[in-house]
Amino acid sequence: MTVSCCSLMVVALTLMSWMADDTMTKENGMTVINTTSLGKDVQGFLGATPVKIYIQKNKVVKIEALKNQETPKYFLKVKKNLLDKWNGVKIKDAKKMKVDAVTGATYSSKAVIENVQLGLDYYSKH
Repeated sequence: MTVSCCSLMVVALTLMSWMADDTMTKENGMTVINTTSLGKDVQGFLGATPVKIYIQKNKVVKIEALKNQETPKYFLKVKKNLLDKWNGVKIKDAKKMKVDAVTGATYSSKAVIENVQLGLDYYSKH
């Protein structure tokens, strides 16, 4: 009887660890949404373009690009011209924003915009 209880506990703990979700975490008093798993199917020019969205008091504080395979020269345009568009915006307003892609980095821009939307939707639902 003891062995089967222990076995069930091991199975339950293993399942719980597989289901662990690092999509939403806390960091320096902010909620952080990581779109790595949310946007795994969102493709830029050369692959996925995950971001971290930092939220405090129901406003976007900043958006940070995570490791990706995009061409550095073009993705730099996205970092410089796109990521700060949501800074300081309330979540409900940020979700409605129509943000234009950066000229010369259209695929990467659209993928980042989609990742931001996925992250904001996730935050609103959780």
